[in-house]
Amino acid sequence: MTRQQQCPYAIDPSGRDIHGEAARLSAQGPLTRVVLPGGVEAWSVTGQEAIRKLLIDPRISKDAYRHWPAWINGEIAETWPLAIWVSVQNMVTAYGDDHKRLRGLVASAFTTRRVALLRPRVEEITATLLDGLAREGESGPVDFRARFAHLLPTLVLSELFGIPEEFRASLHRIISGFFDTTATMEDARRNQVDLYRTMGELVALKRETPGEDLTSSLIAARDETNGSRLSEKELVDNLILLFTAGYETTVNLLDNAVCLLLDNPGQLARVRAGEATWADAVEEALRAEAPGANGILRYAVEDVDVDGTVIGKGEPIVISFAAAGRDRAVHGDDAHTFDVTRATRREHLAFGHGAHYCVGAQLARMEAEIALRGLFDRFPEAALAVPAGELRPLGSFISNGHQEVPLLLGRQRAGASAAGVHG
Repeated sequence: MTRQQQCPYAIDPSGRDIHGEAARLSAQGPLTRVVLPGGVEAWSVTGQEAIRKLLIDPRISKDAYRHWPAWINGEIAETWPLAIWVSVQNMVTAYGDDHKRLRGLVASAFTTRRVALLRPRVEEITATLLDGLAREGESGPVDFRARFAHLLPTLVLSELFGIPEEFRASLHRIISGFFDTTATMEDARRNQVDLYRTMGELVALKRETPGEDLTSSLIAARDETNGSRLSEKELVDNLILLFTAGYETTVNLLDNAVCLLLDNPGQLARVRAGEATWADAVEEALRAEAPGANGILRYAVEDVDVDGTVIGKGEPIVISFAAAGRDRAVHGDDAHTFDVTRATRREHLAFGHGAHYCVGAQLARMEAEIALRGLFDRFPEAALAVPAGELRPLGSFISNGHQEVPLLLGRQRAGASAAGVHG
C-alpha cells in the first residue's frame, strides 16, 4: 500500500464548473488530495465503484466528534465556513448504533406506503403551481426554479413536518445560505445562529401545539422518553437535516431535469412517444446532474486502502457524486450526454448507498415524476428563455443547480387542467 504524493487540488467554492472540476480530479485517479474552502485538506473520491465500496465500509464514518482528530482537537475552528456540515449531530453524521437509533425514529415517515398516500396531495399542489405558472407566463419568461421547483418541495415538506407558513420564508433564506459555499466565515456563522434560533422557535411552537406531523412525532420521542431516545440537539439537528436535504435535493432535481429535457428535445420527444418513461427521465437526470455534487465529510476510522492508495486514520473524505454519475468506466464514453434510454441510468449514487441511503428518495422521485409529466403535458411548447450554457450555477460546490431557470411556456394544451398531472 502507498500514500499518494501530489499537490492538493484547490476546490472552487463557487461551483462554477462542477463537471469540469470533477473530470480533472477523475483524470488523476479514483482518489485525489484536495483543499476545501478555509484551507482544510481532504481526499476526494471520484470513481463510482470506489465510492460504492466506501459508502458501505464500516471503517468510514461521518461522525466528526468521534473520528476526525482535527475537529476533536480544535484544529478546525467552529468559525470554519463549512463547520455546520460537520458540527450537526443527526442520523447522517451518526455512526454505528447511534445511526441505527436515529434513522429508526424517522424512517417510518418515508415508507413506500406513506409516500404513496402523499401522491394525491403532491398532484394537487403540482396542479395549483402549474396554474400559477400559466398566469405568470402570459407576460413573458417565468423563473421555473423560483415559481415551481422551490415551491413544490417547500409545500410538501411543510405539510409533512407541520411547518407554519410564517416560518417558511426565513427557512428558505437560511437553507440557501447553508449551501452557499462562497460565504465568508462571518456570514456562515451568522446563518448558523439564525438556523438554530429559527428551528428552536419552531420546536417550541410545536411543543405547545402538536399535530399529526413528523416534527411533533420527533418531539414526542424526545419528551416522552426523557431524552433517552433523542437528545434535544439531535432533535433539532435531525429536523434541520430532513428539511434541508429533502428540500434542496428535490429543487435541484426538478431544476436539472427540466433543463436537460429542454436542452435535449430529442430525449423529451422519446418520453412523449412512450419510448421511455418520466421515471426514466428522472433517473437519467439524477445520474447526469447529481443534485448534491459533493458530499462532505466522511472520515477513516482506521487506515483504508482504496485501489492501492491509503486514506490514513482520521483523514477527511469528500465523495464526488458528480464524478460518479459521469464515470465512463460505468456509463460509457458518452457518460456526459443525457440519454433517457441509457442502460445504466439507474446505476447512480445520487441518493447515496448503503446505511446512509436517503430516506426521502422515494418522495423526491415521486414529486419529480408528477411535476415533469404535469409541466410538459400542460405546456407542450415550453422552452428555455436563454441557451442552457448561459444559465448561472448556484454559488456552491455542494449543491448542484441554477440560480434561475427562465422558461417561455408557449401555448397551453387545449383542455389542460389539474387532471394533467394524474396518471
